[in-house]
Amino acid sequence: MRILIIEDEVRLAGTLADMAGEDGYTTDVANDGETGLDSALSGIYDAIVLDVMLPRLDGFEVLKQMRKEGIQTPVLMLTAKSDLVDRVHGLDLGADYYLTKPFENAEFLACLRAILRRQGDITPESLHFGDLTLTPSRGSLRCRERVLTLSARELEMMRLLMLNQNSILPKETLLVKVWGYDTDAGDNNVEAYISFLRKKLQLLRSTVTLNVVRRLGYRLEENKP
Repeated sequence: MRILIIEDEVRLAGTLADMAGEDGYTTDVANDGETGLDSALSGIYDAIVLDVMLPRLDGFEVLKQMRKEGIQTPVLMLTAKSDLVDRVHGLDLGADYYLTKPFENAEFLACLRAILRRQGDITPESLHFGDLTLTPSRGSLRCRERVLTLSARELEMMRLLMLNQNSILPKETLLVKVWGYDTDAGDNNVEAYISFLRKKLQLLRSTVTLNVVRRLGYRLEENKP
């Protein structure tokens, strides 16, 4: 899962990114409100950690614009203020959780997991397609009695393909969601990981294939006997 951290205190932003990374998340960091809003509006993130006091655009305005544009990504707001009025204002704008500085590392990670669970109705613990079962929390892809462990990018790519199993997933979408909004990766990277996943499906002897739809993208297909 990819997390956006919008925090102007560079050292704190780095610490939060390190903590999230150790917990298995991929992170991007923005150090001002305008840059953070631009990244948030890409819609590629599973959760956003948003500081209130930001240069160029404060956290309240970032959140307001996100919700106005239809971005419903879960948001954990950070603030040095414990004023009830500020907390209520953030929640009214659409924040999912409020954490007051200073806080403990374990508390931050617990809050992050809490807002990610908000997507539980959309993203179950395990995803299924054909004879495949993907369990993101374990990084595993199962086909009947055979199980393989996926790399982080393989896992995220397969997760996206399974979540969009009734649709064609454009290459551009995979590139942005797996590698991030501001990346040097290109089409060749996507194609390489598609190839990796195809080999994994062959090793699992799955009836599911990962096919390209010319000029449109990729989709999973089940080849029933």
